[in-house]
Amino acid sequence: MFYTLELPILNIYCGLILEIPEIELGTLPPCPVASDALQGIPRQQTNPSRWQGANWDEFVTALQQDDIEVRQDQGSKGIYLTDAGGMAHGMPNGVVLARSAEQISKLLIYAQNFRVPVTTRGGGLTTEGESVAFGGILLDMTGMSQVIGIDKSELTVRTEAGIFWHRLAEVLRKDGLDYLSAPLNMTSSVGGTLGVGGIDVNSSKYGCSADQAISLQVVTPTGEIIECSDEINSELFQRVILGYGQFGIITVATLRIRSYTPMHMHYFYYRSLRTAITDLHELDKNAVCDYTGILTMMDKAITLLVGFDSKEKEKLFFKKWRRRLHGHGELIFSIRLASYYALHPWRLNELLFLYRRKKTLFPDLQPAHHMQDGAIIDRTVVFSRAVWKHWGHQHMVIPDLATSVDKFVDAVEAGNAVCKKHFRRYTLYCVGIKLRPDHKAHYELSSIPPDAEGFSYGCEFEPVLEDAHYSRDQLQSFKNAIYDVGVELGSSYYRFGGMMKGYIRRALGNKVVDKHLAMKRKADPAMILNRDVIF
Repeated sequence: MFYTLELPILNIYCGLILEIPEIELGTLPPCPVASDALQGIPRQQTNPSRWQGANWDEFVTALQQDDIEVRQDQGSKGIYLTDAGGMAHGMPNGVVLARSAEQISKLLIYAQNFRVPVTTRGGGLTTEGESVAFGGILLDMTGMSQVIGIDKSELTVRTEAGIFWHRLAEVLRKDGLDYLSAPLNMTSSVGGTLGVGGIDVNSSKYGCSADQAISLQVVTPTGEIIECSDEINSELFQRVILGYGQFGIITVATLRIRSYTPMHMHYFYYRSLRTAITDLHELDKNAVCDYTGILTMMDKAITLLVGFDSKEKEKLFFKKWRRRLHGHGELIFSIRLASYYALHPWRLNELLFLYRRKKTLFPDLQPAHHMQDGAIIDRTVVFSRAVWKHWGHQHMVIPDLATSVDKFVDAVEAGNAVCKKHFRRYTLYCVGIKLRPDHKAHYELSSIPPDAEGFSYGCEFEPVLEDAHYSRDQLQSFKNAIYDVGVELGSSYYRFGGMMKGYIRRALGNKVVDKHLAMKRKADPAMILNRDVIF
């Protein structure tokens, strides 16, 4: 079934009014999540309309009388113009640096009264404009970046939520401790990560970063300061964890931690995505190792990452499991790959790219100055640097699919075909997430697909842009094509907010979205908190 638009649509985009001609679109839901998730255009979501500044002067005066500083100069505002994705651009009317839960409480109370939107931001590593303010207040959470206390006997840490993971790791390492699961890019903030999930190469063992939260201090959209956990104010806890900043601002978090261990990493090479994913599932299901993931260079060089916290577990793997894997060591794989290109000489440029990519990437994953006795002694630094060096660009375009175990192979293969169609060079990153037993309540409006049991799997599809420049529409078309795969398979997405929130109803269904929209309206009467992310 197709809809044909008979009348031109006026689309306000980057300050220009564009007339969209008649086009055919695939089946769309009868209504989007928000009024600015326009249906009649190829991209699912443009920059939201800018807040027009009603009551701004009165709002700022009230804040200043309560000793809350609002920075309104162009320099202070301009550094928040975009996020890591580099696709969405917006300017706040003013910036507030977070100092305490009490300060944030006052800010939100005034924001409700004067109906001024508030956008929270930590590391700014969103890719769809979720941490970009299109008017109103930009609340920079990095002003709250202190570790409050460490309990070595209970293996927990209490920390302010604006702290970056790499800083938290530095503090923990002084006591021989470590986080459990954190995002690969450690310049993410703790609070921002807990709000979206957080995935590491050990998520198949420990779950996502959000699962490590024992309790939270949260400031609600109406300014209440509430402690919550699975036992206390559990409904708020469930909504805030993986809640995309819709139901409160996380100001302090108590997290599970563990003893620090170096990481022993091994790589096995495949030519088949399906085979590599099958082996990944088996390793995760049987808890064979401590770290797993798949990293590809297109679909020609597929690498299964297998890591260990102890030499004993590593030895057991090589004794009982190595022979069950279908992947090869580097030498055998290189010989097979060379044989393939000897028979396909017109693709030698592709072979040269693979060689250059490996030559530059893998040394950065195991740098000599971060190695000791064959183990990576600080994966925090190693992985974060590698992410920025090899995947950083003016635009970070990383659409993803999150599925149940049964759907994952089909999702990755379909997404791989989309990558081939749009780009000459690309990479995939696949990882599993062990789900908590009560995941249905905790993950209801989140990236975790509702049909997942035991494990969920995610794959990021990222073009290797290098020095090439692509139009915003071309990159958006690529993202839409990946997300369309998710709609067809009935899966979810890790980044379904911001510019991609037009997919939320299609992915989660009206019942789930309407339920949480009603809760949002009750919790946030003026709908001011992170209004351009989900609702």
